[in-house]
Amino acid sequence: MSIFPFWLYDGIGIAELLKKKEISMNELLTAVIARIEEKNPSIQAVIHKIYEHAERELELTADFAGVPIVLKDIAQEIKGEPITSGSKAYEGFIAKEDSEFVRRVRNTGAVFMGITNVPEFALMGITEPSHYGPTRNPWNTDYTPGGSSGGSAAAVAAGLVPMAGANDGGGSIRIPAAYCGLFGLKPTRGRTPVGRSFGRHWQGASADHILSRSVRDSALMLDLIKGYEKGAAFPAPPFDENYFECIQKPLGRPLRIAFSVTSPIGAEVHEECKQAVMKTVEILEAMGHQVEEKETGVDGRKIAKSYMTMYFGEVAAGLASLEEILGRKVKRTDVEPTTWLLGLLGKVTSAGEWVLALREWDKAAFLMEDFHETYDLYVTPTTAFPPAKIGELALKSSENTMIKVIDTLRLESLVKKSGFIDQLIENSLKRTPFTQLANLTGQPAMSVPMHLTKEGLPIGVQFMAAKGREDLLFAMAAELEKTDEWIDILKCPMMV
Repeated sequence: MSIFPFWLYDGIGIAELLKKKEISMNELLTAVIARIEEKNPSIQAVIHKIYEHAERELELTADFAGVPIVLKDIAQEIKGEPITSGSKAYEGFIAKEDSEFVRRVRNTGAVFMGITNVPEFALMGITEPSHYGPTRNPWNTDYTPGGSSGGSAAAVAAGLVPMAGANDGGGSIRIPAAYCGLFGLKPTRGRTPVGRSFGRHWQGASADHILSRSVRDSALMLDLIKGYEKGAAFPAPPFDENYFECIQKPLGRPLRIAFSVTSPIGAEVHEECKQAVMKTVEILEAMGHQVEEKETGVDGRKIAKSYMTMYFGEVAAGLASLEEILGRKVKRTDVEPTTWLLGLLGKVTSAGEWVLALREWDKAAFLMEDFHETYDLYVTPTTAFPPAKIGELALKSSENTMIKVIDTLRLESLVKKSGFIDQLIENSLKRTPFTQLANLTGQPAMSVPMHLTKEGLPIGVQFMAAKGREDLLFAMAAELEKTDEWIDILKCPMMV
């Protein structure tokens, strides 16, 4: 028996079919489950299935009523379901309540079908946790879909669902969007809820939203989940209008746009990533916008170092919280080597160093506000390189041995004082140096799918706007989505 090809539609399209009764809920769910069972084994995007949630009766009145969605295995807890943050240390841990983000998504009418793979503690730009194994890119399964929302991106790109929950603390929505040919917007700090469990999640660097195949799904979802959150540490600038309406009308005026293809940490940028930006610049100029090459004035290496300082502290705090849950000391073998090393470095990072790091965030935020008084948008590659092959960025055995030695001999303070941190920054951010700035300043930023490499792999172009100006990003994305250069997700080989 043939199943309904729901993967040809975005979320709004599926909702419209259901409302018009051109497809029944039972037909849709049968098709979605069959699709996940068929496609997921080859990409390992969904690590926990929750089909039973989809069997409830639905009132087809909410905007996304009946639309299938998957959520991410970190900070998006579904009551009664596993939440492991990609780590074997959390195996068997069950969420006691819905997160605030999940509660708001549930209220849109979307139906939860599963939970997606993440790197351990969402720390990497690839999704290859040792506990679950790697998630693979639907465009070519030899390659990574990126991270940390790699499972969510792969699920959408393979047509398992039209949209997926994601979060972004350093590029984790935009990087996998770029690698999987999707649209991914990180909202302004405070625009979407973080909930009581996280509060200052990654000190305000992380924001939750979705990955989607269409701009309109992302815009409508943000309309439905944005808004005041009681007790939130970082309220966003008010926006009382409607993002969905922003994509229905033209921009209204030519914009002044700056661009750069230079790595902020002084590292190499692949020619195809530069090409993607330059091709987009030509499109913007043809639209009538004023575009010029211009750097922001932000010190990229200082920002990178402050970002890594946050990593150290957050991982150390995460391991301390894990000890409370486990009721015992966390051992090196409980987590992956990179996680353990970051935790060790966090333990020898002082409060003074952390405050100085936060000051760099604030300096950059003021510089970017000044920058956006002249330029409406700032354009860069989303990533400095196309997707890496699965396993290409895994730790070498010598690096694993080094971490064991550092731990055994308690050398973390010595290591921190050496040039090791600079090398760690280079290794960690070489491939993805462009996305962290928006997280630290709190600005909205998006990745748009504007280029396929010679090997047929997607790479994205990043747009940043001033804090609170998601409306401008959505309007621009809607214009670009109409162009021939925008990647048609139906061309992904796994979409057949």
